[in-house]
Amino acid sequence: MIQITILFFAIYKDIVGKKKISLEIPDNTKVSDLRKHLTQEYPNLKATIESAVISIDRSFAFDENILNDGVEVAVFPPVSGGGLTDYPTICEITEDELDINELIQEITLPSTGAVCSFTGVVRANTQRDHPHQTEYLEYEAYEDMAREKLHQIAYEIREKWNTVEGIVLVQRIGRLEAGTVTVLIACAAAHRDTGVFEAARYGIDRIKEIVPIWKKEITPQGEKWVEGEYQPKHDD
Repeated sequence: MIQITILFFAIYKDIVGKKKISLEIPDNTKVSDLRKHLTQEYPNLKATIESAVISIDRSFAFDENILNDGVEVAVFPPVSGGGLTDYPTICEITEDELDINELIQEITLPSTGAVCSFTGVVRANTQRDHPHQTEYLEYEAYEDMAREKLHQIAYEIREKWNTVEGIVLVQRIGRLEAGTVTVLIACAAAHRDTGVFEAARYGIDRIKEIVPIWKKEITPQGEKWVEGEYQPKHDD
């Protein structure tokens, strides 16, 4: 038998009623076996466990992966490393208010002639798809893994657009009221026609895919976790 630690996030934390448990399982247990074991321990997981994303020691895991003694496993819904270059790279998860001007200034170099940024804001009134009002959002993150994935995205951006210099990828967590900035992506380069627009768009799209951050939406009708549909791939 081996001992593992399991962290639950977002809806899974609500279903299990705990954020963290220790579990003794047989040696050579696979992730697929763990899913079955969890539904036996927590029957209410049965409806959602197959769509859960699993990580082992902050790396995405897949059903065929074997669990080793002492690993830290995380269970979470689909998402709604440093030393990259000498250019400034800011990748953070924070509860603090974002100072957009200060963050952009930190990636502005003497060679910078263009900075393209995207900011996400808590929307009070949604008209598209299912029109409704939002009172506030509660953001939660698997913080250690989220920071690593932000650095990964910064690396991917520079792999695709080697003209990009400074990068900001910052996400707020906690309770955020309507009108509050939730996320900032900014890419700096010497000129505007060197890919900074595309790089910033790639940054926010990739955050929505692979960074373990979730939001609970609180409306006049109640509250619910907002989940994405993207399932991580082996090269994520």
